[in-house]
Amino acid sequence: MGTVEIVSFGYLHDAPPAAHLTIDLRHHFRDPHVSPELRYMTADDEPVRTAVLNTPGLTDLVEATAMAVAAFASGPSAGTVTVADGCAGGRHRAPTFARALAERLTAAGHSVTVSHRDMAKAVVQR
Repeated sequence: MGTVEIVSFGYLHDAPPAAHLTIDLRHHFRDPHVSPELRYMTADDEPVRTAVLNTPGLTDLVEATAMAVAAFASGPSAGTVTVADGCAGGRHRAPTFARALAERLTAAGHSVTVSHRDMAKAVVQR
């Protein structure tokens, strides 16, 4: 299986990183930022991960993205497939999705690296 690099990010911090696939999580999935008790937490906190992963459609998107990665990895040009996934601030949805995708891809035999460009940055006041 192929090598996959996953980068989570926040659109409100900077432009999306270069990637073969860019997944925009801003408009269709529950945003923990709107819940005061979750706002200052990150994907390192279980309540955030639970809220994000229990959002309808999210696990389906993880599966669909894993299938897209497999398609890229099976192409004639061997090399790393890069997936960038972003939400507004990069602290909740994007890193949770990135970790779920990494887990799914690792189980399928891919070598996966994950980085969170903006998770440690301050909460964006909006």
